[in-house]
Amino acid sequence: MCEVLRALRREADLFVLAGSPGLVLGCAAGDLLRVSDSGAFEFAGQGGNVCVQAFREDGFTREQCADLTDSAGLLDGHAEAPPNLRFIVVKIGRSVGLAAIEQCLNGGAAEVDGVEWWFGNVDEPV
Repeated sequence: MCEVLRALRREADLFVLAGSPGLVLGCAAGDLLRVSDSGAFEFAGQGGNVCVQAFREDGFTREQCADLTDSAGLLDGHAEAPPNLRFIVVKIGRSVGLAAIEQCLNGGAAEVDGVEWWFGNVDEPV
């Protein structure tokens, strides 16, 4: 499986992610990645965003996607999903705080049967 994300070049091999990934853990929009000629990458610095990834076995309906997008919007977050709505990726400013993000998204996820979500780039427990 492959995912394409927009990025802005800072140096020859250093890029700033313009979007948060839905298939890779450990990074979010605004983070720095060092990319080799082969396409392999390594994390090079943290930006100001938290990436939240949401998944539902049967995918999401447009209404369910809208519910989670509305929840993210309460925290000035931005949600995106591929056209098939198989997963949802949410970008929220790290300054909001992990506890506030968790509380808000748990509320939105409670409205969507079978949804699972996790922080894509947070190592410490909430």
